[in-house]
Amino acid sequence: MVFTAAEISALLQGELVGDPNAKVHNIAPIESASKGDLSFISNPKYEKYLTETKASVVLVGKHLSSDKPGLTLIKLEDVYTAFSTLLKQLEQMQQPGKTGIEQPSYIAPTATIGQNVYIGAFAYIGENAVIGNNTQIFPHCYVGDNVQIGQHCTLHSGVKCYANTQIGQHVIIHSGAVIGSDGFGFAPQPDGSYVKMPQTGNVVIDNYVEIGANTTIDRATIKSTHIKSGVKLDNLIQIAHNVEIGEHTAVAAQAGISGSTKVGPNCLIGGQAGIVGHIEIARGSKIGAKAGIGKSIATEGKGWSGRPAIEHGQSLKIQAITKKLPELYKQVQELEKKLNKLSNKGESPNEQ
Repeated sequence: MVFTAAEISALLQGELVGDPNAKVHNIAPIESASKGDLSFISNPKYEKYLTETKASVVLVGKHLSSDKPGLTLIKLEDVYTAFSTLLKQLEQMQQPGKTGIEQPSYIAPTATIGQNVYIGAFAYIGENAVIGNNTQIFPHCYVGDNVQIGQHCTLHSGVKCYANTQIGQHVIIHSGAVIGSDGFGFAPQPDGSYVKMPQTGNVVIDNYVEIGANTTIDRATIKSTHIKSGVKLDNLIQIAHNVEIGEHTAVAAQAGISGSTKVGPNCLIGGQAGIVGHIEIARGSKIGAKAGIGKSIATEGKGWSGRPAIEHGQSLKIQAITKKLPELYKQVQELEKKLNKLSNKGESPNEQ
């Protein structure tokens, strides 16, 4: 598909500087773009490429300018968000939503299927399940009994939703994700064995949530594991039973959140971070990659890193000192040798 700079600028509501008729048919990184490509700069470290890029059109921030011949700029308040809007528009044009029910698939007689729904081959829709309008269920998905899925949702191939799961509107769940599997509840016995604790609750996912591939969210022992509106979960994340994740919190890959922990809204949790159970994480907390959170965080908006996690600024100071440990150890050894020599001579350090 071919678009002009004027068409793109109108879509993104940007300020066009250059040739409104400049044509683009591809999207490429700023450092490797060619004529006919559209590119963007949202990170300041890429601004150096603006004078040498061969792209025809570049999305930039309001503060950037260029007098490079043949280069057209579209200036925007928020380049990254605008670029996301553009990609979404292209995706919709290239991959229009599917509708219809493919065979073979199974839909229980008591299930309710909305309008313009797509159900792919080998999907299973259980008793009393409800699928909202314009939702897409791709092949090999499992939707258990009494599951409710709202409008404009997408379940990619291989998603499994256990019984009684509730999913809001505009939710995207990627392949291999498991929603509503048993929580890790076992009662230890005197003989060293374990008795399984029945997991009788469910998982509730609110609107505009996105869940990455192979992420697992356990259902509650009682009541609900709750993922609130706007939450973004990366791939390979473990959310345990009765966890609550607040609005617009983002969690990176391989993080794990233990049972009954409450994570506040607008938090950022880095990859491979581990959070113990039965604690609370304050609004706006920023937890670094591989951090180990072993107790509640009460102060809002602070950064945390390390194992066990401490305030991020303090953690950076400790890291700086840790790098000097070999040198400090050598100095201590030299001081010990001097003290030993003084002791052997029967002298006091104060006598020197």
